[in-house]
Amino acid sequence: MTDKLTPQMRIIIATVLSFLFFALYDHFFIPKNPPLTETTTLEQNATPSSTTSAPADVKSVSSVDVAGTPKSSSNVGEIITTIKAAGYEVQIDRLGRIAKFYLEEAKYKDDKGERFQLIDASQSLLPLEIRFSDKAINEDAFVMSYSADKDKIDVSENGSSVVLTQTLSNVVVTKTITFFPSGKYDLHVKLSTPKEYFLSPGVRPSIAVDSYTFHGALIKKSDGSIKTIADGDAKNDDHFANAKIVAGADKYYTTFFYELGKGLESVVSVGQNKNPLLFVKGEEDFKLSGYIGPKEHVKLKAISPELTDVIEYGFFTFISKPLFALLAFLHGIFGNWGWAIVAMTITVRLVLYPLTYKGMVSMNKLKELAPKVKELQKKYADDKQKLNTHMMELYKKNGANPMGGCLPIVLQIPVFFAVYRVLQNAIELKGAPWIFWVQDLAIKDPYFILPVAMGITMFLHQRITPTTFTDPMQEKIMKFLPLIFTFFFVTFPAGLTLYWFTNNVASIVQQFYVNKLFAKKHEEQKVEK
Repeated sequence: MTDKLTPQMRIIIATVLSFLFFALYDHFFIPKNPPLTETTTLEQNATPSSTTSAPADVKSVSSVDVAGTPKSSSNVGEIITTIKAAGYEVQIDRLGRIAKFYLEEAKYKDDKGERFQLIDASQSLLPLEIRFSDKAINEDAFVMSYSADKDKIDVSENGSSVVLTQTLSNVVVTKTITFFPSGKYDLHVKLSTPKEYFLSPGVRPSIAVDSYTFHGALIKKSDGSIKTIADGDAKNDDHFANAKIVAGADKYYTTFFYELGKGLESVVSVGQNKNPLLFVKGEEDFKLSGYIGPKEHVKLKAISPELTDVIEYGFFTFISKPLFALLAFLHGIFGNWGWAIVAMTITVRLVLYPLTYKGMVSMNKLKELAPKVKELQKKYADDKQKLNTHMMELYKKNGANPMGGCLPIVLQIPVFFAVYRVLQNAIELKGAPWIFWVQDLAIKDPYFILPVAMGITMFLHQRITPTTFTDPMQEKIMKFLPLIFTFFFVTFPAGLTLYWFTNNVASIVQQFYVNKLFAKKHEEQKVEK
């Protein structure tokens, strides 16, 4: 059967298998939204052992030791101040770290109505945690408590500050943190005596973790390029001089430091299970900014357009970013993410129409020649060389290109995967309704209407699409694809299924148009004869 596969069939199969690999592996073999306390034991990952090398001075070759994590104590998790804003709540523990971070908006609640918790006190590497190179000072730092000038803060529009002070044996540490409604904060660290230390934005949030979308460390380097180190891929300490952004991120959420001017002297160390651990090298008088929260494009762009680079789409980022910009623009017009997806799909189809049209025309020509090809296959069944020679002559004589239907498909594959990544990573779809039965485009259609409609339109498109199958088995396999895809799409996010359904409808319309043109051409040829 393999020898009888046409070039078109090979491309179609390759496309289908590629889709199944990326999409189905993500949805069926990877657990979704594991509880924070169970996600690859972040506390263990963040705990440096006696043999783990600490963040190195980015300006030197040798590493320095960063002493251990907090010793077990009944009051390690004691909260000394609570910061509340309209969209979030922050709790700072006695070691001057962000020990808990809750999202307050309604769409960031689980099925039980409980708030999403991006930062958990059980993690031993928390945002704003300081680790000194001097082991004695470091041990002291994990014993002595900070004091806060306020125990409760309501974040105002222009920002609200809290001052944390820790008195150690030979240095006084002062942290002034100003929180803003957006989730941004400004940090000012001052030491009474110069000491070498490293500061962490914490380990990545763990609310939305899967193995297709990225989760791990992301560095925006001084030249503007992006370096990503996925969980499990950290091999050696990586040093980044003057990094603009140092981020930990999962599919939807992030915690990061940034300094878009002079940058940050940053280190990504290797934690347990080869997970990346983030640090920046501090100074005696040190200022930077940070953010904890969802990777919402509008929110990050409002703080600084450069921060939107934290939203990472993988290999197809260069296509996905313009596609999301188009999607956001259309949302501004329609005021609904579902209709924006419909409009984006149609727009992409129109842009790709010249390629699609060429492919459809080529398939129609090959269909016309299919009977003659079948005759040649019977005639030269025992001589493949002669068969190929006569087939090429037949195609050349009739102006048909056997690869003509393949190239347009190949060129569209990157666009398809880019759209897929956009719809998989867009947190804007979370809690976003489309029409009355779809109230959240980021989860599956509760009544399975979209998957069924997608399967029906895929079947209809197959029925009107010219084929060049010479093997009945190939034809039977292709006829089962709508049923297979319907089954798989049952658990897909409604936004992604809506895209595929709309794409099918657009394909049907275009195929009807091309078929009508060929039918008209045949009628004209009959009249001429």
